[in-house]
Amino acid sequence: MTAGAAGVSPQVLHELRSPLNQIIGYSEILAEDAHAEQRPEAVHDLARIADAGRRMLALLDEHFVAEEDAGTEIAAGVQRPARELLTAARAPVLPGQLLIVDDDAANRDVLSRRLQQQGHAVTTASSGRDALERMSATAYDVVLLDIMMPDMDGYEVLRHIKSDERLQHIPVIMISALSEVQSVVRCIDAGAEDYLAKPFDPVLLRARIGASLEKKRARDRETALYAQLQENYKRLQELEKLRDDMRNMIVHDLRTPLTAVIVGVEMLEKHGALNDSQRALMTIATGGGRTLLGMINDLLDVEKMESGADTLHYEELSAATLVDGALAQVASLAEMQGTALVTDVAAGLPLFTGDANKLSRTFVNLVANAIKFTGAGTVTISVSQQQESLRFAVRDTGPGIPAEAFGRIFEKFGQLDAQNKVGTGLGLAFCKLAVEAHGGSIHAESTPGEGSTFSLTIPLPANPRSEALPGRS
Repeated sequence: MTAGAAGVSPQVLHELRSPLNQIIGYSEILAEDAHAEQRPEAVHDLARIADAGRRMLALLDEHFVAEEDAGTEIAAGVQRPARELLTAARAPVLPGQLLIVDDDAANRDVLSRRLQQQGHAVTTASSGRDALERMSATAYDVVLLDIMMPDMDGYEVLRHIKSDERLQHIPVIMISALSEVQSVVRCIDAGAEDYLAKPFDPVLLRARIGASLEKKRARDRETALYAQLQENYKRLQELEKLRDDMRNMIVHDLRTPLTAVIVGVEMLEKHGALNDSQRALMTIATGGGRTLLGMINDLLDVEKMESGADTLHYEELSAATLVDGALAQVASLAEMQGTALVTDVAAGLPLFTGDANKLSRTFVNLVANAIKFTGAGTVTISVSQQQESLRFAVRDTGPGIPAEAFGRIFEKFGQLDAQNKVGTGLGLAFCKLAVEAHGGSIHAESTPGEGSTFSLTIPLPANPRSEALPGRS
């Protein structure tokens, strides 16, 4: 006979089972106490009472609970494998802070005693609202929640717990009768961690509480570790900012005395004629000073662009004029290195908008870098239009970029080392930041032994005006 055929509601079945669960639970607890006190007659009598309670439960289930309700869902996978439960039950369980939610005082008492015997700190709540209030004030490790309760049942309490960011990580074990397995499946689908059937088997109780506590503590460890990592990362950012601020302050303050040194050396010639040896030394000194000043300016500019503190000053620019200006600044370096400079600027290129100073420095850096690594070879600067962008390319005939260097050439202080010619590692970083600030892109290509090409694109305005200038080759 099924529950439906007998016309017995789940609530009535719940009320019939509760007293039997309490009889069994109290009998087992008293039997354990009697065993500890070495009273075998009492142990025997209490065991007979518990067995009688179990037989009555079995008869109740046989006559009023459908067979498929009693076993189908468990067989489908709700119940854990026996081996897993036995392993969990044998494992040491550290005490936890547990909350029992059940409207029946005797049920709460039986379960509390069991859990306190296992060393746990136990709090009880007589209703769903009482439980939520307690959870808002106390951090519990596990909640044992009865399904059948008046006013607010276990489903609603579970929904509140899992929808609250402060509580949703707490494992919830549903307390149910064997006839409520379908309801247990529904609760597990809604986020419950596990379930316990009445009457409570001590092995299962210990195993499932232990598994839930371990999961909670593992999550707590992860949360604490994540918080520590976040704190360390924040501290690292603060230290990096402090380091950068101090470095920028020192570097910025170096410019004034360095400029005084350069000007002072240059003024020496006005205070008397210099011989060739003195003039050569003065040239070396001023050249080194200007190189160092350029490095300082590059570093400060890179830092400003990385932090977003720099501002572009847009104006209408000519590609040909920009290239000519850059070549004029490196002409003496090309002559010293024996490098031939070749230009290939397409005819009729449109004007574009950009920051003249930053783009000029970009091309000077790229061409000077090409000259340094090319020596007695050729560096070609070309400009062409590609759809809605201008493409600038600097191609050299040097040894090429080593394959292992491609991943760092545009990084700050990412130095190239070819033929023992090492730069500061700031020039290409500046170029990349400057081009990207204009909405463009830059990349490098290289063939060992055949040279390298640095190409960059700068987007054109929506309606560009033509330069109306002939191209040059």
